[in-house]
Amino acid sequence: MIETIIYSLLVATAIGLAAGYLGSIMVLEKMALVGDALSHVALPGLAIGILFNFNPFFGAFIFLFASAIIIWHIQRVTKLSFDTIVGSTFTLALAIGVLLVPTPDLLEALFGDISKIEAFDAVLAITVSIIAIVLTRFIYKKIVLSLISEELAVSTGVSIAWTNLLYLLLVSLVVAIGIRITGTLLVGYLVVTPAAAAKTISSNLYRYMTLSSIFGAVSAFSGVLLSNYFTLPPGPLVVLSGIAIFGVVLVLRWSKIITNV
Repeated sequence: MIETIIYSLLVATAIGLAAGYLGSIMVLEKMALVGDALSHVALPGLAIGILFNFNPFFGAFIFLFASAIIIWHIQRVTKLSFDTIVGSTFTLALAIGVLLVPTPDLLEALFGDISKIEAFDAVLAITVSIIAIVLTRFIYKKIVLSLISEELAVSTGVSIAWTNLLYLLLVSLVVAIGIRITGTLLVGYLVVTPAAAAKTISSNLYRYMTLSSIFGAVSAFSGVLLSNYFTLPPGPLVVLSGIAIFGVVLVLRWSKIITNV
């Protein structure tokens, strides 16, 4: 039991760090809906894994990666925003997933369950989180530059389309492993709210992405810790912990106790 709690807290911290870091780009790009919608797309993959008796999170990986590539391609062809494309399709995936997931497993799929995590799962989640952070760090400045000026980014040799694809795939990766903590309904929070809180009090890019990662890790860690203590689903508690951080940041900012750091 103690080992499981330790594994779950380590995994929560790693995923929170990665989600907060990637989410800082998502908030800058005004793509908050994308992270939330991609989590819903994972539900049919989870359902297929459950129905055909293989690890449902591999099913989620496959569906998320395929969806990211499709969304990227449609965006390139139509020039529509990512929010528009995802917003028009994610409810369909959610509806299909809810119909396919067996009723006894639906609550876990929607709201997460980290109580059954084992050593292999912990190592895999932590490794994936580290890889996601490292690769995102490699493309972070390229994405920010493309936000400032696409022409300038292209002139410096940045391939905007392929950089966006890599970023979407990394988000899909983090969302897939984050489902274990918060479930498909709530995992979008992990890549949005910590970054929103960090943006409120950050005066430069480095502090912004650092605080976003820290807020993500703290909210995930504290949420899972409370889940183990109260024997409740971790997803809602992770969200409440993060909202509490966001609320404190807003109060401190409004009261001028802190200004942009």
